[in-house]
Amino acid sequence: MKLNSKYFDRIRVRPQVHVEPDAPQCQWDGCAEAGTHRAPVGRHREGEYFRFCLDHVREYNRGYNYFSGLKDSDIARFQKEALTGHRPTWTIAGNGSATRMAPNQSRARSGRAAYHARMGDPFNLFGSEASAPPRQQRRAKPLEAKALDTLGLDENASGEQIKSRYKELVKRHHPDSNGGDRGSEERFRDVLEAYRLLRQSGFC
Repeated sequence: MKLNSKYFDRIRVRPQVHVEPDAPQCQWDGCAEAGTHRAPVGRHREGEYFRFCLDHVREYNRGYNYFSGLKDSDIARFQKEALTGHRPTWTIAGNGSATRMAPNQSRARSGRAAYHARMGDPFNLFGSEASAPPRQQRRAKPLEAKALDTLGLDENASGEQIKSRYKELVKRHHPDSNGGDRGSEERFRDVLEAYRLLRQSGFC
């Protein structure tokens, strides 16, 4: 074994406690040693410390209890508040007014036709709906006008009128109820095609 090995230089030795000549005396009763170690005074006196020697600070720490004198309910509340850093918290979606004003997205239609329905004005920044100009009636394109004509309706027909007329014609021209009339079957196919076109165009 070499005493001048490089590994001996890496061995860490616990340093000796250096006592300042003007260190305060240990505050433990009857102790004349230097108070080289700090110990917290207690709750509601944060930032204040006792000065003890090494032996007495160990004994003090063994019996130290920050919650001494508190009821169990107060201790439980402190521990719960410590999870959030003793800052106030709110439940998720606790803002009732925002919940009431939020639109029901599950019932909203998708696509360009429902854009204005989704974009509301809950704070009435742009004027009330009563004062808003009425929406212009949508003008039917040639194919859409032909589909409406197939159902026997004009361009001003509402979605409910289109659905009602469609059900009536389907019931009348269905193969099970037309008595084998070939012309009725052709009419049935035209009604189905017309309704499909109007539905894709957003009329119903």
